[in-house]
Parts: sequence; C-alpha cells; structure tokens
Amino acid sequence: MKYDFDQVIDRSANRAAKYDERIKKFGTSDVIPLWVADMDFPTAQPIIDAMKRRAEEGIWGYTSRPDSYFDAICGWQQRRNGWTIDRNLVSWSLGVVPALSALVKLFSQPGDKVMIQTPVYSEFYDVVEAWDRVVLENRLVEQDGQWTIDFDDFEKKAREVKIFLLCSPHNPLGIVWTREQLGKMVDICIANQVLLVSDEIHSDLVFHGKKHLPTAMVSDAAARNIISCISGTKTFNLAGLQASTTVFPSLEMKERYDRFWMNMDIHRNNAFSSVAMETAFNEGEEWLEQLLTYLEGNFEYVRSFCEDHIPQIRVNVPDATYLMWLDCRDLGMDNETLRDFMIHKAGLGLNEGYTFGRSLTGYMRLNAACPRSILRQAMTRLKEAVDALHTDS
Repeated sequence: MKYDFDQVIDRSANRAAKYDERIKKFGTSDVIPLWVADMDFPTAQPIIDAMKRRAEEGIWGYTSRPDSYFDAICGWQQRRNGWTIDRNLVSWSLGVVPALSALVKLFSQPGDKVMIQTPVYSEFYDVVEAWDRVVLENRLVEQDGQWTIDFDDFEKKAREVKIFLLCSPHNPLGIVWTREQLGKMVDICIANQVLLVSDEIHSDLVFHGKKHLPTAMVSDAAARNIISCISGTKTFNLAGLQASTTVFPSLEMKERYDRFWMNMDIHRNNAFSSVAMETAFNEGEEWLEQLLTYLEGNFEYVRSFCEDHIPQIRVNVPDATYLMWLDCRDLGMDNETLRDFMIHKAGLGLNEGYTFGRSLTGYMRLNAACPRSILRQAMTRLKEAVDALHTDS
C-alpha cells in the first residue's frame, strides 16, 4: 500500500511526551517540538491491524513470548544485515537504554571507567554515572563538518576502561561506521580486555546507499566478545511499547543478565509489544522502505533551506537516524543564549548540543521525522528569527 507521510496528525491529545512535556522541557508549549526521538508518523498498517485485533480480544493478562517472536527478530537481522543470530544467546529487554544500564551495572564495579564517544546520546552519560562509574570521553573530531574518531585517544583510554559503549549508527551525528573503523575499535577493545557494548537501535534507518554492519559481524573475535542491543522501536515508531533484544557472546553472560531482571520479576513483554514487534519484523518492510525515501527528502529540504536562507547554520545531513545535527556556532551565542534563542525567538523545541557532549558549544539537534509541512514552518520560523538578529543589531 502507499503511505502518506505528509498527513499531519494532532498528537497533542494522545499523551505524547514530545508534546505534553514541552512546558517541563522548554518552559512554554509555544514551540514546534522537534526533540524527542520518535516520529510523527503512524506506523505500518499491518502493525495497526494486529494491535486492533489484540485490543478487541479484551483480555490483556500475563503474556507469553512464543518462539515466533524471536524467529521474527532473527529473520529480520538475517534479511536486512546478513547476521545469523544464535537464538540461545538472545534475551528480551525492556528497551535499549535499560539494557545498557543493566550491562554497565553487571559487568563493571563502582569507580570503574566507561568510555563513550561524544557527542553522543545523552543517556550514555546517565547509564554510567547512575551506578557510580566514571565517564571517559573519546571525543569525536570535527573538521569542515566531518566527524572522525581520534584513534590515538581511543587506544590510550581503552587501557583505562572496563566497558566501551558504542553507538552504531551514531546518534546524533548519523554516522554509519565502516568495517575498517569498527574493526579497529573492536581490536583495540579486545587487546585491552574492554567489554564492547554496541547500541544498534538506529540500524534500520540508514540512507544514501550506506549499509549497516552489525559490530558482532566484524570478525569471529568480535562475535565472541561483543554484546549487541537491537530493537525495532525506532524503526517502526513503537518506542512507547518498550521492547528490545540483547544478543550475547556467551551463555554465562546471558544467564547473568537474565537473572538480574528475573530478580526484579521483569521478564515478560506487555500484552501489546510482543504482537507489535513480531508483526513489524514480519510485515513492516514495505512501510519502512517508503519511510526511508520520505526522510531523505526531509533531510534535503532542511539542508537546502539552510544553505539558501540561513547560511549561519550548517546542517549535518545524516547517513543514519532521522536526527539532524545543526552547527550554530556562527550565530556567536553561548549555550544558554542559543537555547533561549531557539525557544523564545524561533519558537522551536530542539535538543541542546551540550547534552550530547558537555564540552560542546553552539550545536543543536533537530528531529526531522515529521511531515514536511511541519519542517517548512520550523525553517520559516528559524529564518525569521535569524534575520531579526541583523535587524536588531
């Protein structure tokens, strides 16, 4: 079927955090919300239909997880990425972030150091520091809008850390790491006995002819040493259903992880997430392919608009995710002034760049997963606000 991603859905009455939490986040509801990383698109029709059937049953008691659930996940990874997953090494998880948090707790001790590559999803800080571990930043290096890994720094810090949290593909920079880059990071971690945990939640949202390579597929050694966190929740806009999958290199690690959740009596999908996830992986591909094309068009719209009308803001067009990294340094504002400008002058609710890297100044993250008409409103507001800066001066 043909999907209409231009349709504007009013989410202000459906308990959407992106909308309901604007006052909490920005101090006002008068902003176009382009922050929380979910999409303003209905999901694939087969998923909606399956959820309706489940809702109409009217009995939503404790829910089993049939073999077909993991069959769907493993089948998807095989078809999309050529990754053959050992079913015996797979665990259900509440979500990728809860999985990351549990892994940090289970496989390190208070005071241990954990490496992250900044700028990166801000919860990477949170899941480390929540357990009294210490963040070490391997800061990505930017030159002319391109971001690369400082491997000298990476190798130096790998000698100090217990765990490395990899974001692949990268949020917020939209980088699809190459086999060479992944292989080098894997080899350094193995040589230094560092546990590599790979967050691959955005792995289905890849553009411009790029191809995601699961980190565990880099080499035989990688498969024996890496924990992978995967999910279809970003792919199919199902984050509110809270389900992900963790793939382990050994039964001992899996059993230790499973025991942690069992001790809290957390071991079942809710009554709807198992149905949604299984249907998504079995029947959602047609929707996804149309979504990817639409998102590429959104990226190009924002890029060309800023290039033509707001050259002071340089746009990083992502090769993965639906998140755009805006370099606003030419506006000459500190972080607090830039935040205030975006909220009160431009009327936009964006993510502040410094939350992704605490040493950064002058960046913002924009969620482009919305109807293009919304982006037109946002870009028009932004242009008018930037133009007014010159008028005011």
